[in-house]
Amino acid sequence: MDGFTIRAVRPEDHERLGELTAAAYLDDGLLDFGAEDPYLEVLRDVAHRAEHAEVLVAVDPDGLVLGGVAFVGAPGPFADVAREGEAEFRTLAVAPAGRGRGVGTALVRECIDRARGLGRRRVVLSTQPTMHAAHRVYERFGFTRAPERDWSPIDTLTLLVYELELPPAGEGRDAGASDSTAPDSAAPDSPASDSVARD
Repeated sequence: MDGFTIRAVRPEDHERLGELTAAAYLDDGLLDFGAEDPYLEVLRDVAHRAEHAEVLVAVDPDGLVLGGVAFVGAPGPFADVAREGEAEFRTLAVAPAGRGRGVGTALVRECIDRARGLGRRRVVLSTQPTMHAAHRVYERFGFTRAPERDWSPIDTLTLLVYELELPPAGEGRDAGASDSTAPDSAAPDSPASDSVARD
């Protein structure tokens, strides 16, 4: 990895991660009502995410948060689409300082590795149709579209669902496990994400 490490979020990271996540969605035009969109407060609320999911961050040697993601290891209140035997990740976001360095790719890889470690058979995610850079990252890992699982959190938005089948332990790794770097422009949601806007 290019000068950063992945670790669990800490309380002192919450404000920085919340602001960079909100900025990523806002700057990419992913919010219907721009700077007045009420979803911005949801994106900024990292403390709430950390109560219900495993929030991971990429930090540089000085401790600056470059990006983050919420990993959900099983179905539950914070899972949008995960079913039994599946893990999910949400609100993947990368700051401008982290783009082009493999931050988004590393965060996705960490979620896949954690899902595999839990014995999950599949990883799923939701993403906006316009998050093309994030889609390329997912597809490089072997994620494929699952259009039958697409859903709409609000009337004006349909989220696309991607899924990755995980082979049983010992049968190989995901195709995207190389360190090649795709542009981290959205990434996660999704600049950011990947995951869901409006999740």
